[in-house]
Amino acid sequence: MDGFLIINKQPFMTSFDVVRRIRTLSGVKKVGHAGTLDPQATGVLILALGKATKLIGRLEKLDKEYVAQMTLGMRSDTQDSTGTIVSRSPWEHISEEQVREMLARFVGEIVQVPPMVSALKHKGKPLYEYARRGIEIPREGRTVTIHSIGGVRCELPVVYMTVRCSKGTYIRTLCDDVGERLGCGAVLSGLVRSAVGPFSLAESVKCDEIENIGAVLIPPDKMLGRLPMEQRPL
Repeated sequence: MDGFLIINKQPFMTSFDVVRRIRTLSGVKKVGHAGTLDPQATGVLILALGKATKLIGRLEKLDKEYVAQMTLGMRSDTQDSTGTIVSRSPWEHISEEQVREMLARFVGEIVQVPPMVSALKHKGKPLYEYARRGIEIPREGRTVTIHSIGGVRCELPVVYMTVRCSKGTYIRTLCDDVGERLGCGAVLSGLVRSAVGPFSLAESVKCDEIENIGAVLIPPDKMLGRLPMEQRPL
């Protein structure tokens, strides 16, 4: 059983929880995912089964699209609303026009410092494990690309937006950086990954809706045939 699944990950599941669920459903031991999705987030998580796991690297490079919710007036130790609030600031003086202008400044190449709650590894362990123990690890900034920020809707202090970005972009960090530049702080308060490259939420399936893995498994050639030409096998 070799191929791919486009899963609609539900909240409060880790990416590995989904992998474990599919292993049980399929009976296939070799299952991997093409890009971690935060436990509280929902949306597109691509899984590879069997020999298709060798092709995960091609999918990991794809751009991502997120529908995000940002709340002004606070900062947290995780840069999202699930963390401990470390400061609160007035936001009432911030206008919708200021929010839109600030978001526009983040379109293009930007430098982000990965958050401590990320899955990036330090000495073989993911950063979030150090964060849970209260240990701060120095991190270097990385260049990522925000292709677009659209669908902006302001119901202040909440801002809704759709972000199209490169691999390695942290939307929680984008919100934190925007809040810092606005001077009032901000946290990520909702996140849906709506697409990974050409693979969209509309074609995804929830784990608990799968009755027959074979019926929703996408063959490797069909999956890779939808990739940009430069990312297809030679």
